[in-house]
Amino acid sequence: MKVPVFLLAVFCSPLIFAQDFSDDNPGLPKYLSNEEKLLAPYITFDAGAASSIVGITTPPTLPVRTAAEWEEMDGYMVTWTSYTSMLRQIIRYGREECRMYVVTDNPNTVYTSLLNNGIDTSNVTCIVAPFNSVWSRDYGPNNIYYNKVDSLALVDWIYNRITRPKDDTVPAGIAKALGLTMYSTTVAPYNFVATGGNFMSDGLGTAFSSKLILNDNKPAAGFGANHTEAEIDSIMWKFQGINRYIKMETLPYDGIHHIDMHMKLLDEETIMVGEYPQGIADGPQIEANLQYVLSNFQTAFGTDWRVVRIPMPSDNGQWPSGSGDYLTYTNASFINKTIIVPTYNIPTDTTALRIWREACPGYRVVGINSTSSIPASGALHCITHEIGASEPLLIQHKRLRDTYDTSFGYTAFAYIEHRSGIQSATLYYTTDTTQPYQSVPMYDVFGDHYEGIIPAQPAGTEVFYYIHAQANNSKQQVRPITAPTGFYNFKVLGATGVEDISQQSSVIGQIFPNPSKGITCLPIETTAALPITIDCLNVLGEKIQTVYEGATKAGDNKYFLNTQNFSAGVYFIRCQIGGKEITKRLMVK
Repeated sequence: MKVPVFLLAVFCSPLIFAQDFSDDNPGLPKYLSNEEKLLAPYITFDAGAASSIVGITTPPTLPVRTAAEWEEMDGYMVTWTSYTSMLRQIIRYGREECRMYVVTDNPNTVYTSLLNNGIDTSNVTCIVAPFNSVWSRDYGPNNIYYNKVDSLALVDWIYNRITRPKDDTVPAGIAKALGLTMYSTTVAPYNFVATGGNFMSDGLGTAFSSKLILNDNKPAAGFGANHTEAEIDSIMWKFQGINRYIKMETLPYDGIHHIDMHMKLLDEETIMVGEYPQGIADGPQIEANLQYVLSNFQTAFGTDWRVVRIPMPSDNGQWPSGSGDYLTYTNASFINKTIIVPTYNIPTDTTALRIWREACPGYRVVGINSTSSIPASGALHCITHEIGASEPLLIQHKRLRDTYDTSFGYTAFAYIEHRSGIQSATLYYTTDTTQPYQSVPMYDVFGDHYEGIIPAQPAGTEVFYYIHAQANNSKQQVRPITAPTGFYNFKVLGATGVEDISQQSSVIGQIFPNPSKGITCLPIETTAALPITIDCLNVLGEKIQTVYEGATKAGDNKYFLNTQNFSAGVYFIRCQIGGKEITKRLMVK
């Protein structure tokens, strides 16, 4: 006999659901424990019981937008159970940025533990609700906004841990405590299974997951869902405004297949990706996934993704492909102006924190020891969840890239929105961060699309800038959120004379695959940052496609051409770089 999942907690094994709030209590892992694996075949998901406690099971009637994690937030959520020493540190730093919400069945235990460890509880609120595990990222509610920036609402998916029914009710407790509307994907045709650790959004309608999302929504998962990929995409569009859902191959050695273990979106155009030594563990599949994304998708602004690499550390010399735990530095969390990063008391911690600080200027980057939780396949992102701002002043910015332009100004563009309207927007810039910023106005050129122009600068200049906006109700916001300490920056490139140009060189490496029929890599090595145009020509010398036009970086560069729809025959890749022209032949099958 199978047992409805919402009745399971009445008589299931006390071993699984017992709570011990000591620091060394491992609790339930992110993966299914051995006890849960034994129970799972005897459980069925009861959609009727689920829908009776969560509210709205049909899509919003207004357009909605899923928030990005780096956006302004009013609160941050953890569940007080396992790894309380980590939770205390998260609360210690988080309470300085926003209100910390702690899901618990005993508020006195929480407050006593915090006070005994010197942590002020004045910005901490306990929410009494049932739960099974600490992994609030996976079962916590998702933040959506009606009409981009109007009212905040929540979306709750079916949690893909059928043996943890209490966890699946936590979002309802959050919604009730905060007085927020919540939508739930529990009832057909919108029954949708997902986990927060396997989901990232850019705030502009693009989302990423591994292909675990496809398996979780098939009958074998046990939740009564049976959706095609197109149906999954439709549900995400209707409930969360996701219009482009990018799915990558799962990794061989990451048993939970959650993308937050090896990647992180830092802003609308930047992906941080974990990097193993060549050929180690999940390194090859991570690299293949990255090239798949770079070759097939641009940012929502139509630009190439910026990629930041960060090491995937070993577990005392052991890797996940052997006996090592899945150590990661990408499993980090934004809490307004603070970023908490997992550390492990190993030498690479210093390197990882440096990379985070360089990639996110102005943020307070804090390492929190995660050696207790990582054997259970989770770190800081896995045990936290943001609660969006109730009244966001949203600034979404297409950052300025390095340029060779020394004659014209640099037009900065941003979407700036607030439900009361925007009173003013200003672009601040400087070429020396020890000196005051100068300001130029930004104008609404159409539909919340603002532009401002930084004056032209000479070659060799580095420009630092940020955006400030004020809403009609006087609320103010900056982007980056850490400005003016934090900033965007770009360089004005260019040689100072003909002699300098003559010393620069470039080489087109071996095009591969060649012959090709699909994604084709064009490697180019340069000794300096140079302007470049790469065109694909037919046998008559006619340009049929511009592969890339812009600036290279010094060193190795890789560009990609998709020949899937090309007719078989001979083509030429023409590279115009640094005043030179180089041509290579490409065969298409």
